[in-house]
Amino acid sequence: MALLTIRPGHPDFLDLPWERTIADWEVPELVDLPKGISRHQVRFLRYPEGVYVVKELPTSPARNDYQVLRALENVGAPAVRPVGLVEGRSSDPTEERSAALITAYEPYSFSYRELLSGPGFGPRRAQMLDAFANLLVQLHLARCFWGDCSLSNVLYRFDAEAIQTIMVDAETGRIFDGPLSDGQREQDLEIMIENVAGGMADIAVEANADIDDADLALGEDIADRYRALWAELTTEEVIHPGERFRVRDRIARLNHLGFDVEEVELVPVDDDVSRLRVRVAVGSRRFHATRLRELTGIDALEHQARQILSDLYSYQATHGGETSAGKHVSAIRWRVTEFEPQIRRLGALEGVVDPLQAYCDLLHHRFVMSEQAGRDVGTEAAFAAWEAAGRPGYPLG
Repeated sequence: MALLTIRPGHPDFLDLPWERTIADWEVPELVDLPKGISRHQVRFLRYPEGVYVVKELPTSPARNDYQVLRALENVGAPAVRPVGLVEGRSSDPTEERSAALITAYEPYSFSYRELLSGPGFGPRRAQMLDAFANLLVQLHLARCFWGDCSLSNVLYRFDAEAIQTIMVDAETGRIFDGPLSDGQREQDLEIMIENVAGGMADIAVEANADIDDADLALGEDIADRYRALWAELTTEEVIHPGERFRVRDRIARLNHLGFDVEEVELVPVDDDVSRLRVRVAVGSRRFHATRLRELTGIDALEHQARQILSDLYSYQATHGGETSAGKHVSAIRWRVTEFEPQIRRLGALEGVVDPLQAYCDLLHHRFVMSEQAGRDVGTEAAFAAWEAAGRPGYPLG
């Protein structure tokens, strides 16, 4: 008899035929959704509480997957949300169908193949590589050694002008008690480079392209971007008297990248109090998203939040909000009179599946028009022009 561990706030899933492989299921909750390549059977289920993903795999990796995802969720790392674990589906725990992992479906997400243009990544290539490197950095900051990083083990979402990446498979992951060593991080990068090269070679073969035309160096590009970002986040700086402003500048740079700064440590260099070594403890990459939620209650991705906050701040500059109380009131007024009506209108448009992303694209279009006109053209004029131009920016821009 199967043993189910289900987190509160979700269905109990007891109505499902766990004694059979999920490939043979014929239940009313099943829903057909796009999915990427997976070495395991994956099915989607729709319940009133939401859409869920069921992945069938042996017991040991299923337990590890669930535990690592739980740990990453606790520190706000970008990974799918674990909902439940099903064990004891067969007497042999090494059998493929002996266990199942249940996760929450990530809305508006897609696989990397949906961004491909031939054997490369087309106009979104640089954004995807930055996002992929960013994901690895965030996981390593969370003390997670992945062990199987590849293009197919990641989900992607449009995030305003950028792309967000989300870890999917944590079967081989491991959470350490302390920071990862340089050797561990480099080992994870080497695994990633090899996996990505193999994935790009497979894509070239499927497209009947010459293997020499495959983007086999893609992983190396990701690794270079990873190392540059890691250095920006972790490098210690030495400041001299009169340079305390550099601490504020460092924090501002990290916040601009979206990272929260949890702690700043100033340590004398070689007992010389006139020189201080600046050590920064970086938290999760949700600085602007957290700020937007605090001000308005709106949940958004990091780049979306940064763009929406700019719209809010612009509104506050022209509608009052100099005091703390005034900013709070104007933020509520902006949400009711500006944000929510636009979200409803965008959500009603045919072909718009992600109204929040469409709103960001509209804001960008308004900015470009206003810059060209030398004045604020207003949202209504921008909306009409955006529609007439075929909604540029949504989703590929």
